[in-house]
Amino acid sequence: MSTDAGKKVYVVAMVIRVIYTGMYIVSKAAFDGGMNTFVFIFYRQAAASLLLLPLAILLERRNAPPMSLWLFTKIFMYALLGNTVSMNLHNMSLKYTSATVASATSNSIPVFTFLFAVLLHFEAIKLRTAAGTAKLAGVTLCVAGVLVIALYTGPPLNPLNHHRAFAAAMAGGKQGEWMKGTFLMLLANLTWSLWIVLQARLLTEYPNKLLATTLQCLLSTAQSLALAAAVTAFGKDMSVVWRLQLDVGLVAVAYSGFVVTGVSFYLQAWCIERRGPVFLAMTNPVGLVLTMFCSSFFLGEVVHLGSVLGGALLVAGLYSVLLGKSKEQQQPPPPGLAPASAASAVKQGCYSSNARNGDKEDKIKLEEKNIKMASQV
Repeated sequence: MSTDAGKKVYVVAMVIRVIYTGMYIVSKAAFDGGMNTFVFIFYRQAAASLLLLPLAILLERRNAPPMSLWLFTKIFMYALLGNTVSMNLHNMSLKYTSATVASATSNSIPVFTFLFAVLLHFEAIKLRTAAGTAKLAGVTLCVAGVLVIALYTGPPLNPLNHHRAFAAAMAGGKQGEWMKGTFLMLLANLTWSLWIVLQARLLTEYPNKLLATTLQCLLSTAQSLALAAAVTAFGKDMSVVWRLQLDVGLVAVAYSGFVVTGVSFYLQAWCIERRGPVFLAMTNPVGLVLTMFCSSFFLGEVVHLGSVLGGALLVAGLYSVLLGKSKEQQQPPPPGLAPASAASAVKQGCYSSNARNGDKEDKIKLEEKNIKMASQV
C-alpha cells in the first residue's frame, strides 16, 4: 500500500468516527428536546429506505437471487432483531443516559460479537493459550466496564462549555434511570452483536449484500411504524408526537438516515476492504474521546468519573480481544490438524452430509470470510 493510500485509510477511519459522534450528539439533543424515540426510529428507517431502495433497483435489479418463503421469514426476523429491536433499545437507553455512555458501550460490540460466535460454535477459545487468555480477559473487562458505568457514577468532571448549543434541557440524571438506561444499552449491543453473527450466515444463503440490507431496512420500517403506532396510541395528541418540524429532530432523522446509513456504511466497507475489520475496530476509542468532548461542548453534559473508568475498561476489553485474535492468526495450525476457526465449526455441523461437495466447499469458504469479519467488526 502506498503512503498516500495508507494516509487515506486513516483519514476515512477518522471521518467514520466523526460521523458516529455526530449521530450520538444530534440524537441525544433530539430526545432531550422531546422527540419520541420510537417515532424517531420509524423516520430514520424510512429515510434510509428512501436512500437504499433506488440504489438497489438501479444496481441490483438483474442480480436478485431467488428467495423462498422461509428465507423471507428469516430476513424478517433478522430485521426485527438487528434493526427494530436493537435500535429502539439503543435510543431508549440514550434518552436515559448520555452520548458518552452510548459511545463508550459501543466498544463492547466487537467483544459481544466474538462471544456469540463462540456460543454458536463459529469461534473457539483455547484457555491454555495466550490468545485464549486474552480473549477471555477481554470479555471479562467488557462486562466489568458496563457494570462500572451502571453502578458507579463518581464525581463529575467539569464540562468544557456551560452554554449548550442545543437549548433543550438535559435528561434527568436519576440513578435509577441511569442504571436502567445502561442496561438497556447493554441489551441493545447484545442484540446487535447477535444480529452481526446471524448476518454472516444469512449472506451465505442470500449473498447480495445491497438487496439483503435494503430488504431488512424496508421490513424494519414497517415494523417500526407498527411499534411506534402502538406505543403512541394512548399517549398525548398523536399529531404532535408524529409531526416533524424544522428543529434538531428533523436534523437527527436526516443525519441518521442519510449520512450514517448512506455515507458511513459505504466508508466502513471501503475501509474494511483495504485494512480489514480489526483496523476499523481499533479506532473505536477515538470516537469515545470525540463524543466526550462534543457532548460536553454542545450538550453541556457533565461527564462523570464512572463513565470514564467504565469506558477505559471497555476499551481495554476491546483491545484484549483484538490482541487474542491477532495472536491466534499468527499461530500456525498443528501438523495434520485444521485450525480452530469458524470454518472448522461450520464444516462439522452446519451442512448436511448429502450436500454436493463443490457447493459445500464454496459455502464454507464464504461463511468463513463472513464470520471472521463479523467477529472482529
